[in-house]
Amino acid sequence: MKMLTTPRMERCIGCHACSLACARLVHGRISWDTAGIRIKSSGGLSTGFEARVCVACDPAYCAQACPTGAMTQRRGGGVIVKKKLCIRCGECARACPVDAIHLDQTGQPFVCIHCGRCVSFCPHDCLELVDVDTPAKENAPGPDRDSATEKETS
Repeated sequence: MKMLTTPRMERCIGCHACSLACARLVHGRISWDTAGIRIKSSGGLSTGFEARVCVACDPAYCAQACPTGAMTQRRGGGVIVKKKLCIRCGECARACPVDAIHLDQTGQPFVCIHCGRCVSFCPHDCLELVDVDTPAKENAPGPDRDSATEKETS
């Protein structure tokens, strides 16, 4: 399983190049609303930044909250998103314990699919795509954990 990690966030300058790369390359739009990775201030410019990405909960709280099955549990943790089934209710985003699911203006959910396309756009080498063999249960939700989701299958 591939996972986007953020091992060097102390280097982050908050340029959001990763978010814009995700929105453009993965979702075909340049919009803050369509990025699967989000960069947030840790409290101010001098305190650094943090990346918000899926931590591959197992069980996936967002999938449990989804009334239509648009988000389903992925083996090993995280979710598979089937946008055609989504009714844009926002229950997935409300259920996410780490605020990793972002809704655009229409309510469409966007979550990191861990494709790694954003990695090369980070000018300070803060991001990394790694192979992970550990069970997702060891990667319980927390502020310092990152994990995976899969691209829409339909």
